[in-house]
Amino acid sequence: MVHRGIATLASALMLCFLLLSHFDSQFFLVHFYESLIYVAIVLMLFYFEDRWAYMLGILAPAAWLVLIVAIGGLPDFFRQAVLVLHFQQPDFPAHLLGAFTLILAVGMIAICSLRWKQEFAGLHKGWSTFLVCMGVVAIYYAVMVIWILRWPGSVA
Repeated sequence: MVHRGIATLASALMLCFLLLSHFDSQFFLVHFYESLIYVAIVLMLFYFEDRWAYMLGILAPAAWLVLIVAIGGLPDFFRQAVLVLHFQQPDFPAHLLGAFTLILAVGMIAICSLRWKQEFAGLHKGWSTFLVCMGVVAIYYAVMVIWILRWPGSVA
C-alpha cells in the first residue's frame, strides 16, 4: 500500500469513532456506523482504487464537519480542548475525543486534497469522481440523520 499516511489517518478516524461509541454509549450504533466509511477508504487504498479513496477522504470528513457545525457541536469540542490545555480534567471525554477527531478530519481533508492534486489533477476524471462520491457520502450521512431522527424521544 503506497499511501500509508492516508490509510493511517483513515484508521485513526475509524478508531476515534469506535472510541466515541465507548464514551457516548447512547449513540454506539451511530458512531459505529460513522466509522464504516473509513474502513471503506482503507480497503480502497489496499486495492489501489486511489482516485475513489482520495475523493471519499475529502468528502466524508467534510460532511461530518458540516453535520457537527449544524448540530452546534463545535463549541463543546473547543470547551473541552481548552480545559485540557489548561491542565484541567475534561467534563465530558466524548467531546474531547470529538475535538481530536475534528483535527484528524481536517488533516484527512488536507492530505487527500494534496494527493488528489498531485496525481489526478488535469486527467479529466475529477467531476465524475466528485459527483459519484458526493452521492455516496450524501446517501451515507442521510441514512444516519434519518436514523437518528426516527429514534424514540428525538426532537423531530
